[in-house]
Parts: sequence; structure tokens; C-alpha cells
Amino acid sequence: MCGVKTNVVTAIEIHGPNTNDGTQLPALVNATSKTFPIGEVSADKAYGTVVNADTIAGHGGMPFIAFKSTHTGQGGHSRPRGSGAWGKMFGYFLYRREEFVAHYHKRSNVESTFSMIKRKFGDSLRSKSDTAQVNETLAKVLCHNLVVLIHEMYELGVDPTFWAEQTHAQETSA
Repeated sequence: MCGVKTNVVTAIEIHGPNTNDGTQLPALVNATSKTFPIGEVSADKAYGTVVNADTIAGHGGMPFIAFKSTHTGQGGHSRPRGSGAWGKMFGYFLYRREEFVAHYHKRSNVESTFSMIKRKFGDSLRSKSDTAQVNETLAKVLCHNLVVLIHEMYELGVDPTFWAEQTHAQETSA
């Protein structure tokens, strides 16, 4: 999961090659919400489930998830038509499609984030073992986030305060 303005990676899940992407979204949203406010979440059709829509809405966000051609807006067998986040999302999709699509297309930022990481740190892994590959991937994402942080620091004119400076200032003023 990544931010749409800075492309910072806010949460990451690494699983095997045959893992369903759609089931990973709740953990990503839950992890992201601990550090960042969630306004909206855009995702492709693989994430189009009631659970995912409810998870996003539960953290104060609006889901903008593409619908499969088979979706009716009911949101599953056990939910009445048009209920909860799924129903709101489907109504938005039906009656305000241009706005919905404009929000939905922010999901291309995740592809930009992947591209940024691959361009800067390479698109292959050198490690042999699964554990080492996970660690190598996490290291690349960490480095990407550091690059993004430094860029935004200069772009926004933010003067960072680091822990050592705070500790030293607190010790000298006591």
C-alpha cells in the first residue's frame, strides 16, 4: 500500500507467488491506519470484496475499487442490496461514474511506486533463499522510503528534527 502524493510505501505484505492479493488488503489497511489517516483507497478488481470495502470504511476511508462485470451491488449473499460501504461504492460507481473513475485511477500510483523501486534498486533479487529474498525486498522498500522522505523534506521545505537533537536539547535545558 502506498501514498498517492509521495509514493511512500505505508504497508507491505510479502507472500508466495500463488497468494490471492485480495485477501491481503485488510492487513495493509490496518497497518497503514496506525500511522497515516486514510481518506480513500483505490484498488483493482482483485480487491473487490465486501470485507475489503468494510475494512477501508472502518478506518474512515472511501473505497474506490473497480467492479467486475458480474457485480450487482448486493455485496454478497448475506448482505442486503445497497448496504454499507459496498453499496455506497456501487452507487457512486453507477451514478457518478466519471468522479468514481477519477478517484479509481489514483491506483496507478502503486505501479509508479513499483517502477520507482525497480529503476533505483534493480528489478531482480540476488538472494537465493526465500528468507533472504524477503529481507532484500524489505531493504529495497526501506531505501525507497528514505529517498522519498529526503525528497519531500526538500520539496516541502521541512526542517527535520531527529531524536538525538531532541535528546541533546532536553538534556541541556534541564
